[in-house]
Order: sequence, then C-alpha cells, then structure tokens
Amino acid sequence: MDPIIRISGLTKTYESGHQALKAVDLEIGRGEIFALLGPNGAGKTTLISIVCGIVRPSGGVVTVDGHDIISGYRATRSAIGLVPQELTTDAFETVWDTVSFSRGLFGKPRSPAHIERLLKQLSLWDKRATKIKELSGGMKRRVMIAKALSHEPTVLFLDEPSAGVDVELRRGMWDMVRELRDQGVTIILTTHYIEEAEEMADRVGVISHGELILVEETAALMEKLGKRELTLKLAEPMAAIPPELAEWPLELRDEGNALLYTFDAKAERTGIASLIRRMTDLGIGFKDLATRQSSLEDIFVRLVHEGKGA
Repeated sequence: MDPIIRISGLTKTYESGHQALKAVDLEIGRGEIFALLGPNGAGKTTLISIVCGIVRPSGGVVTVDGHDIISGYRATRSAIGLVPQELTTDAFETVWDTVSFSRGLFGKPRSPAHIERLLKQLSLWDKRATKIKELSGGMKRRVMIAKALSHEPTVLFLDEPSAGVDVELRRGMWDMVRELRDQGVTIILTTHYIEEAEEMADRVGVISHGELILVEETAALMEKLGKRELTLKLAEPMAAIPPELAEWPLELRDEGNALLYTFDAKAERTGIASLIRRMTDLGIGFKDLATRQSSLEDIFVRLVHEGKGA
C-alpha cells in the first residue's frame, strides 16, 4: 500500500481537559475508500478536523501526500476536499456560482470545463442556474461534494455523507464515490450507516473513546469476526430452554416460538447436527430453520462494547 495519509502518535486534548484522541496511528492508502466508524463523541470528527487543518493537534505527526499538515499547510489543504456533515452553502447563490467560487478560493484558475464535468458527474447540470435555497437536502449534499471537488483534490473527506439523504440518492452517491476512487481520489468517510461502510469501504477503522481499536479490510473483518446465526422456528412455543440444551449457546426468541443458535462457521464442528439430534431426542420439533451471517453492525457493536469493558 502506498500511503497518502500517515498519522503517527496523534493526540488531542481540549482546554476542558477532555482527551479526544489518544495516540492514534493510521495509514490510508492512495486511491482507497476508508470508512471510520464510531459512536457519537468517539473522536471521528476531531480526527478529520486535524487532518484537514481545522483543529490543531496536541501531539503527533500527520502528513498528507508527503507534506506535514502544519509546516506544509498550504500544500496539504490544497490536496484535501472536505464535505462537512452540516449543509453550509450560500443559499442565494446559484449552483454554478457557488462551486466556481470554491475553486477560486484555492487560487485555481477559472475552468468552466471542469465545473461542467463536475456538475454533470453529480447530476447537478440541470440545476446549475438554480439557487441553493431551492434545492432538496439531497441535492444540497451533492453541491457540497461539488464544492469540495472544485479545486481537484487528491483526498476527499466525507463526514456523514448520507445524512438526510433518501435511499435512492444514497445509492447514487455510493456509485459516485466509487467513480471518484476509480479516478484516483482517496476517499475517507465517517458514517452511522453501517451498510454504507460494508458496501463501499476497502478498509474499516473503528474508533471508540479516542482510541483506534481496530483497522481491517472489510472482507477480512467479516471473515475474522463474523458469526453465523441459526434460527429454528419451533413447532410448539417454549417457556424456557431445557437444561438438557445448556451446552449450546441458545437464545429464546419470538415469544418462545424460535431458538437462536450462534456459531462459528469456520469451526471444524459447528454443533448444529448434535443440537438437532438432541432436540429430536427431547421431542422438540421445529417447522423451519434459517441461517444469517453477522453484519458489520453486529461486529461494530461488539467491538465498541469490548472497548468500553477494556
């Protein structure tokens, strides 16, 4: 991996004494999509704000494309596009004017051709003469992305990009992000939509209480930590799990009408066959069974819970 962002020993303590980041180490590869997951207050926005030059770190070193974010501020800021969570645009400006103005803020020469390509790519071309205040929330979000890309950055930060966006626009935005990655743009996103990270990200980082508790390729994370669940729909409702089934980790669900068994799909023996045999011996019948792979959300909740208990 060719890192475009290197973060080493990054810390941030605010004047109140709150330590928002605790010795974070992270490398993000050129051209990858990296998802940063964490509950509110975990440190996601602080981390992004430091890399983007908005918040000054208390300690550590951060470089973007080989430039230090403090000593090489102009170079790093020019390399970065940021789409904040809040929709902050000039309500009375047109889409074309506000995106063109953003390009000028970075000292880039006028390029109507680039702005046109950008607006067409983001399905905003038909809205180019529309005032921002007249756009829907989803379209405003697209304008924010256009503004962030107006100066042709190599790194794009998306802070909760799908907040307030309907499902159809969200999937369209995912496609757009993949296209940007294919063009060589590195994408770092924070999200509360677990399926967004699972669907899009090459790698996932989980942050909790200011600490980066895990960084892993999305597929490898699912394989390493994902469990499978077997749901047995019972022929007759059950008031309690019989003690004869105690050796299997079972949960009673659906008001006693279903048994849930969680198992490791990679284990040499899953225990399913012996469980069903024992149920048969006990005269416990079932009408149906189904299995489900744990989602990234299940893994995320478990990791954060373990981090709190550590």
